[in-house]
Amino acid sequence: MKTSTVDILLVEDHMDDAELTIRALKKNQVVNNVLHVNSGLEALNYIFCQGPYENRNIRDIPRLVLLDLKMPGIDGLEVLRRVKQHQQTSVIPVVVLSSSREEKDILESYQLGANSYFVKPVDFENFLLAIAHLSIYWLQLNQLPRHA
Repeated sequence: MKTSTVDILLVEDHMDDAELTIRALKKNQVVNNVLHVNSGLEALNYIFCQGPYENRNIRDIPRLVLLDLKMPGIDGLEVLRRVKQHQQTSVIPVVVLSSSREEKDILESYQLGANSYFVKPVDFENFLLAIAHLSIYWLQLNQLPRHA
């Protein structure tokens, strides 16, 4: 298992969407250090240094979490809830990356502490552009505290 610091933790259960997002990031040369996990449970294990990630340094938090909402088992809203409940992880920027435009999903995401809610564009070129802008802001312009 990868245990070094990651810039982006991509939490996406659909491999096609994950590959598309990673491809968009690489095409825009925004980031090299992306870790893709395909479930809410694996995301929580990574963030809280549990299970296969128990040897990871908990101070090495991702600079950004791109979080899908609709996943089996532990869904994105539960991941968001748990991340934002803990002082050390609450500072991690979490951007919900979803195909859902439902007002209840958007509202609940923000109520739980999402930093942004991003509806995936259907058109690939628009998706590339949106991921580039999103990544530039959160990784190059946004400032995180040095120690949570």
